[in-house]
Amino acid sequence: MKFDIQEIMGLLPHRYPFLLIDRVVEFESQKRLVAIKNVTVNEPFFQGHFPGYPIMPGVLVVEAMAQAGGIIMTAEMPDREKKLVVFSGIERAKFRRPVTPGDQLRIEVNVLSFRSRAGRIEGKAYVDGKLACEATLTCQVVPRQRETSTHAAADTQDKPGSEAEQQ
Repeated sequence: MKFDIQEIMGLLPHRYPFLLIDRVVEFESQKRLVAIKNVTVNEPFFQGHFPGYPIMPGVLVVEAMAQAGGIIMTAEMPDREKKLVVFSGIERAKFRRPVTPGDQLRIEVNVLSFRSRAGRIEGKAYVDGKLACEATLTCQVVPRQRETSTHAAADTQDKPGSEAEQQ
């Protein structure tokens, strides 16, 4: 199964400039996914990382792997519009070669464990068949609607113009 950018945006909440998956070329439900990120010189992070020697930040390569893992998790959720898949851990991250403008990042993720509230994946990112980055990532499923805390509700009552002051 393959996903185009519109289908990816239906599964992930990320948007430009932080959506780091352009296409899914292989998908095996709850097991494996292969995604593509086309790295262009127009990426906003290249303005400062590094001028004259542009390198995609390693944390963004790891984020791309996490987004690929997020697709695996959300594709199986019946109520995915009410949930978010968020990072909860990174282990054994290794950066083997730089990712530069013009590269096509091939992101391969394999599910190590998969539950309704959490997951763990092994991610690898390749450029021209050579390993650029690898890491083990964990994620957690949380409600998309942020819960309001009792402190936040109390803070708004004390502010000028609040309902409490107007009474």
